Amino acid sequence: MPATPKRRKLGPQITPVTADTVIDLSQPCRDCTFWERGPAHLSEPPSPVGSAKAEWVRRVEADWGVPGWVVWVGEQPAGHIFLAPARLAPRSFAFPTSPVSDDAIVLLSLRVDPRYAGRGLGRRLVQTAVRDVLTHDHRAIEAFATTRGDRCLVPVDFLTAVGFHVVREHPAYPRLRLDLRTALAWREDVEHALDRIFAPVRRLGAHPPVGTANHEAPDTARP
Repeated sequence: MPATPKRRKLGPQITPVTADTVIDLSQPCRDCTFWERGPAHLSEPPSPVGSAKAEWVRRVEADWGVPGWVVWVGEQPAGHIFLAPARLAPRSFAFPTSPVSDDAIVLLSLRVDPRYAGRGLGRRLVQTAVRDVLTHDHRAIEAFATTRGDRCLVPVDFLTAVGFHVVREHPAYPRLRLDLRTALAWREDVEHALDRIFAPVRRLGAHPPVGTANHEAPDTARP
């Protein structure tokens, strides 16, 4: 396996997830197949470290594009985000608020290590994902959120703080959406579009403490 390239230590760096860098993900996410296998395969024995996740990353890369991003603080992986088309994430069809809209990509998971809470890393991961999705034929990002702190889902409060809105209510697993059509209409400059999406978050200047140890809110799981 190729060595992971050294990264500059001048602030957080964000790099794409590849099959070779899955090993850099922190546990339990590195070996988790919650989204990739779906409910029918929960009884299958665990695979060697990261191998099932790496194989899934290869499938998404071949079918769609970059499936996720890792944020680094110095030489340490501090968090990550995963996205994919619903057809490549079988578990996305198992929620009471399924399915996602035809024009949307699914935000599967987002985690920031609690040691790096309060640095805005979760928001930066979402911004990076938005930039990438804007280059594909999708008009929105949707997510199955949690109000209960489920480990593999993103807290509702974090998603609403970065611009998502609820499109299908549920007491435990609402489906939320970040519509990118407006961003594209503002101007061709993607950076300007992102500024418009996230400006309300910056103006508020507050990051509500939500989430679990595995997910981050406006800055991290605890902003």
